[in-house]
Amino acid sequence: MPTRFAQRPLRRAVLLAALLPASAIASEGDVTAEKVVGHYADLAHANFDDALGAARTLDQHIEALLDNPSQETLQAARDAWRQARIPYMQTEVFRFGNPVVDDWEGQLNAWPLDEGMIDYVKSDDYQHELGNAGATANIIANQSIQVGGEQVDVSELTPELLADLNEIGGSEANVASGYHAIEFLLWGQDLNGFDAGHGERKASDFMSGEDCTNGNCERRGTYLETASQLLINDLEWMVAQWAPESDDNYRQALLAESPQEGLRRMLFGMGSLSLGELAGERMKVALEANSVEDEHDCFSDNTHNSHYFNGQGVQNVYTGRYERQDGSTLEGPALADLLASHDAELHATLSSQLEASMQQLGEIKQAAENPMYFDMMIAPGNEEGAEMVNSAIASLVEQTGSIEKAAGALGVDSLQSDDAGHNF
Repeated sequence: MPTRFAQRPLRRAVLLAALLPASAIASEGDVTAEKVVGHYADLAHANFDDALGAARTLDQHIEALLDNPSQETLQAARDAWRQARIPYMQTEVFRFGNPVVDDWEGQLNAWPLDEGMIDYVKSDDYQHELGNAGATANIIANQSIQVGGEQVDVSELTPELLADLNEIGGSEANVASGYHAIEFLLWGQDLNGFDAGHGERKASDFMSGEDCTNGNCERRGTYLETASQLLINDLEWMVAQWAPESDDNYRQALLAESPQEGLRRMLFGMGSLSLGELAGERMKVALEANSVEDEHDCFSDNTHNSHYFNGQGVQNVYTGRYERQDGSTLEGPALADLLASHDAELHATLSSQLEASMQQLGEIKQAAENPMYFDMMIAPGNEEGAEMVNSAIASLVEQTGSIEKAAGALGVDSLQSDDAGHNF
């Protein structure tokens, strides 16, 4: 699977969308709300299908690591994890506004997590949620754990067990499954603070016999293998929810709603990911608190890529264009087409703002590859890093305002994006 970390050349597509009439850029005939919502469902299906394919590739590399633990097979599994984040992070624009996604995503992407619930940690440098009884449960080292007065048999690690352990004891920091649990098992703790460097787990943590380091190597491998299988199971279920050939899934329920309701869900998803989630929870919180614990991909230092591809997902929904992981492109009737036919000036403004936010996120991405990773950018006194993060936040806030105006122009009343309780 080719690496696609470089910023994508969407400027030409955006300029065309801004300059051409809707009828000239529609996939076929005049663009209608019905066609736009239908293509949105196609985008979701393709995007989740790519996430599933990348998760299966990751699983193959995890199997290779466990069959023959070495720094080479460990690095290959890490590379596959990073690659798997590219399509998944673009799917998050479908989360807000679509309950089927929002109710499901926590099992795949919940964070921050108290990693001591899963495996050993270096206690001197371990920061966790205060009062969380599960923060040091260490499932891998134990056959049973006690959290919040509840005794749980964890002797047999299964996908069902890991799913049930999420938020055990009522703490959202007790995360047993998903991308970040896998990330922790592949990288280990990042003990570098605001300095360069990610987690440095050794391949010997998965070796057998006398070569095993930190104990419980076979069980650690079983946990990693089980978490990977649960990730695939969950993504298979979501792909089926958007499949066009089904008569009884979420896609059909969405298309049975009024076209205006479909547009509302699209615009709410774009605005809420832009504002409350990406600008707020994932950037503003970490910067204002100077908190590496609030970094999204904190074990791998992959946060800059996750932020970038979140932004890409927002742009994908607006332009109706998604570059698939095999290099092909899915295009069709889009919000951009529809807005251009209703308010060409607002369309041009929003197109420009989306381009600007991608440029800001791209600068963070480029700086991280120099490297000045996100956890270094948010360090106290790093004025350059803070300026880059604040500029991206400002761009995301600005585009959200135009997304809400676009809703009004398209007849969607009173759209208010989720700000997650943040003031901007």
